[in-house]
Amino acid sequence: MKNLVLSAACGLEPSQINFFLKSLRKFYNEDVFFLVGKKDYKTKQLLGNFKCNFLEVNVHKFDIQLKRYSFFLKILKEKKYKNILFCDSRDIYFQSNPFDYNFKGSINFFLEDKKIKDCPFNTHWMVKTYGQSTFLDLSEKTISCGGTILANHESMEKFLTLMISELSKHKYKKRLKYLLTFRRDKGARGSDQSHGNFIAHNNLISDTSFYSNESGPIATVFHLKKIIFNEKNELVNVNSEPYSVVHQYDKRWDKFQDNVLAIKKKFEVE
Repeated sequence: MKNLVLSAACGLEPSQINFFLKSLRKFYNEDVFFLVGKKDYKTKQLLGNFKCNFLEVNVHKFDIQLKRYSFFLKILKEKKYKNILFCDSRDIYFQSNPFDYNFKGSINFFLEDKKIKDCPFNTHWMVKTYGQSTFLDLSEKTISCGGTILANHESMEKFLTLMISELSKHKYKKRLKYLLTFRRDKGARGSDQSHGNFIAHNNLISDTSFYSNESGPIATVFHLKKIIFNEKNELVNVNSEPYSVVHQYDKRWDKFQDNVLAIKKKFEVE
């Protein structure tokens, strides 16, 4: 049974996911499935070049983050996989095969380096979806990253089903001016992070495991305290082990620029 990487690239230019694809295919040759828009012609061509499957969806690029769960669930209903990495695409690159790690849980969440209460974005999303009471219940929990989750097939189906349910029951509360004018409230982008944290920290899926940002296999670097590179330009954790996945590197571009450009240059030579 194969593994699967699930991601979305609706409205993205090929240049925005090229590094994701090149780095992933350097280490991983199993299934990849993307969501794309019907007019993403060049992106679809690039995905074909990297032997990736894609599902065309009629969703605005600003809405796909909240609507991707139902499409991903549809994909999983059609074929059985061993393990699945659910991840973002534009701000991720790979340093090894993400499945070559001894994961403990049937679903694995990767923590950031801040508590929910100490991040204004996560605080805002939690309050605007679940309300003040739930925010206070979870405020001391460390942020679980919504852009990298790894699970076996059964648990990923459960997670996606729960996300669809939670997004429906606890919708982001639009600001009044957006309600009155029927416009999209940009503040809602990323609010699915609150639903993911609600599911993760309430252990709604049995056999849930969490991994530290500083010592685990996946790095979400926006809040990462120790940014260390080895002689191969690989980001390493506090145990000097290269991370398999690097996420949000664009948010720390001042630290990552030289190393990312060196890796890209090496890809061109190879």
